[in-house]
Amino acid sequence: MIPAKIDPISITPIREKGVESILDWFERHKQTFYILGWSYLSNQQQMEELFYQSIVKIHKELPRFKSETSFETWVTSIFIHICREIANDSSLQASEESEQQKNLFKALDQLKEYEKEAIVLTYVKGLSHGETAQLLQVSVEKIKELLFSGIQLIKKEMGFGLPFNGCKEYHKDYIDYLEKTLDRSKKIGFEKHIYHCQDCQEDLATFQDVMLTMSNLTEGIEDFHVPSDFMENVKARLAEKEKHRQLKNKKRKRMGTVFASVFALLVGIEVLTGAFTNIYYSWTEEDQELRAYLQQDLGERLNLEAENNGVKIKIKSAIADDVQTLLFYEIEDTAEDNQYVINNYEGISVENEYDIMNSNANQMYYPPDLESEVNNEKKNVFQGKISLLPLSKEKGTIKLKITQLQKLIGDPSDRNSLRAYENMEYGTGEWSFEIPVTKQPSIEYALDDETEVEGVPIRFDKLTIAPTATILQYSINHAQSGKRINFLNFDNLEVNNKKVKADLYGNSFLESPLDMNWSSFQAHFNPLFGEKPKEVNVQFGSIYLTIEDPKTIILDAAQEYPQTFEYSGSTISIDKVEVGLPSKVVISNHNIEKRAYESLQFNIMGEGENATTSMEMNSEGVLVDKNGTEYNMDINPVPYEEIEQPRYLLTVQGLELRSDNAGEKVIPTRLEIYGYNTTKYLDDVVKISLE
Repeated sequence: MIPAKIDPISITPIREKGVESILDWFERHKQTFYILGWSYLSNQQQMEELFYQSIVKIHKELPRFKSETSFETWVTSIFIHICREIANDSSLQASEESEQQKNLFKALDQLKEYEKEAIVLTYVKGLSHGETAQLLQVSVEKIKELLFSGIQLIKKEMGFGLPFNGCKEYHKDYIDYLEKTLDRSKKIGFEKHIYHCQDCQEDLATFQDVMLTMSNLTEGIEDFHVPSDFMENVKARLAEKEKHRQLKNKKRKRMGTVFASVFALLVGIEVLTGAFTNIYYSWTEEDQELRAYLQQDLGERLNLEAENNGVKIKIKSAIADDVQTLLFYEIEDTAEDNQYVINNYEGISVENEYDIMNSNANQMYYPPDLESEVNNEKKNVFQGKISLLPLSKEKGTIKLKITQLQKLIGDPSDRNSLRAYENMEYGTGEWSFEIPVTKQPSIEYALDDETEVEGVPIRFDKLTIAPTATILQYSINHAQSGKRINFLNFDNLEVNNKKVKADLYGNSFLESPLDMNWSSFQAHFNPLFGEKPKEVNVQFGSIYLTIEDPKTIILDAAQEYPQTFEYSGSTISIDKVEVGLPSKVVISNHNIEKRAYESLQFNIMGEGENATTSMEMNSEGVLVDKNGTEYNMDINPVPYEEIEQPRYLLTVQGLELRSDNAGEKVIPTRLEIYGYNTTKYLDDVVKISLE
């Protein structure tokens, strides 16, 4: 196996000298990259094209290189990306290969995409598991799984006998054991097991044979000499390109734009496909969510910029569908170290909203991601997204105007707290954009399933798979008495074994239900990117109920308070009944452990002419997560979005009562409780059939 190398070269000279330094770098590394290229291609014409395109691409993308990774790893990602492009180009035909190569390449071609990439990068390029995991954007454990399954299939293709029959729980240790990286304690246990298990002994021996055979094959490829004129031909092509560039110097910028447009078009029509499209975007787009949309060809890079008062706003991309129009932005304070975000509801307007957007739709909300790695790298740059209304047309241009930005204040660790919003600061200016958008199609699936939750019928009506969201439309029956479900919260939706989480802010009520006994809602989940559902499972998270449980308590201001009474398994205290202007009634229950209710639905009744009153309520409460852990709302920060299924239990409810006749006192006579509200946690999973 070719040993992995750590390139000690500094990136600074390469940036300064440009193409010449990149070419020199490839001259020193040509052997390993030539071998890597031969894993995908098979003639010198293809290989020359590969090196030429790689050097051009690296030179173009060099300003975006991040020093967090090694230069060689970054180059490898681009190199393989172009390998795949050329391998898919039928205009460059392959030549004859040696029998040894044929056997290896035939076996590799039988692997799944990620299995092949893991094998090639590990055993041909010689990268570590960590470096391979970084390139493929998966975990190290996943790389080991891919290597195991890939070697298992190569074993079959190259005639090494039957599938592995050893104990499955030890399969994951084969690679670490043979590479001598298994922890000592695990190694001892593994060797004890192998000693007593004949099947595992045979498995391990065969597995080792396959790995040795692969090493021998790759070593055989390494013996192939890079043709003496190979790099000279590449240099000649680059020199010709430079000569052409100088002759066309006046048109250079224009031609660069055309090249970028053509390259974007190639990506759009999926000439550049597979795992290494993901690698390419991993180096050119920091925002992981936007990167996913670009990989799926659901939008394009825009990078529209406007600057005012030392603050530069860039609209990076726009993703539009029937649900919403997502704008991904970056804000840079070029004068000071401030971070700004766009507030969905203040200082932003679409000047042609009524011409281009669906004003009847609900606008989605996404809180700014204050904890992302990219937003903690620089003190003066913030990347985020906002949701606008969906388009009413198939395509158009959004005329966006921004006049105010919200400034993030305080330490980043405090920004999720309520206190961060008490003294908000703003930056003002004027930033205008004309944003071209094209609405991406959505697919709707009619549903006709019904289930019951706490005895209340729930009906599933429709599933919509849109590029920016997955939407489940459902209805709750409220014809029965005694119990009503106000809200139904979901945990996740699973389509074809792929789970997507529910959007915390994505529940919405639908007007004009078809049946007056049903209330219709929409639940939003993360996008599925065009998944065609064969099987749909939905997992409930919780429900918010209203329970009818009437009880009347007589009040008498002449008596001494506090007094207590029992209700729904709890002891409730009436702390105060006071007649005055206004009259006051205070009830409390500080014991929240295993309490049936979160809040009471009640009214205070007066007597005689003073029975008609107005009430003002003041309340106190405590935030509790699913496990019963309490969070003090008066102590900031409260990480609300991080709390698992939070609920708010009222501990004190104080009322002030006033008569409709000014100057008259209200005499409280009865506390009439109609029922209570409560949250119940669920873990039910319902399988939904598609029509």
